[in-house]
Amino acid sequence: MDKIVEGVCWYLAFLFSVTVHEAAHAWMAKFGGDMTAYHGGQVSLDPLPHIRREPVGMVLFPLISLFAMGWPFGYASTPYDPEWAHRYPKRAALMSCAGPISNLLLVFLSGIIIKIGTTIGYFAAPHSIGNATVTIASHPGACTSVALLVSMMFTLNLILTVLNLIPFPPLDGSGAIALFMSDETARRYRAFVRNPTFGWIGLLLAWKVFNPLFHPIFLYAINLLYPGMRYG
Repeated sequence: MDKIVEGVCWYLAFLFSVTVHEAAHAWMAKFGGDMTAYHGGQVSLDPLPHIRREPVGMVLFPLISLFAMGWPFGYASTPYDPEWAHRYPKRAALMSCAGPISNLLLVFLSGIIIKIGTTIGYFAAPHSIGNATVTIASHPGACTSVALLVSMMFTLNLILTVLNLIPFPPLDGSGAIALFMSDETARRYRAFVRNPTFGWIGLLLAWKVFNPLFHPIFLYAINLLYPGMRYG
């Protein structure tokens, strides 16, 4: 039963976090003048439009990886008009930034919930930190599931933030680089990295650098939550 509860919590955390990420992309595109995602229903915290667009990445992959590895791995996407992105490269760059920024906000929100829960005695600092044990319940009962879910939300959204800010295509960090370029340079850059070959190379490089990059960031974030504990 514990494994079932843990699996359900992981998938709920994944579904909500990825939905917020894609809705943020879609909202920023709409704000910048591209209505493509809006007309597709992606400017929404309802996961169904995002699942309909990427059923394999939002349902199949996460469930398979959940059973195989113990935590969900998947993907999603937000449609946009390439002509709009070419015409307004800075707006397209802001669209790229919106996803990981939304996940970072969820990290902060999860951290605030953990701090409040610890202060009022519902949560406690764990003896050892894990992906699903950023905090633990002080007493058995409903708080156990809440502590589990908020731990997963904290970890998963930090993963999504760090991963998507790696500046390799096709990750969001690659698109965000255009904010620091002139419009014309940004247009040439976007045309260059749209080659699918760079996308595969970028994913392989991101896979290599992610763990060494994420681990110290994760420990730093945990030690901010529990000053004086000195995990790691």
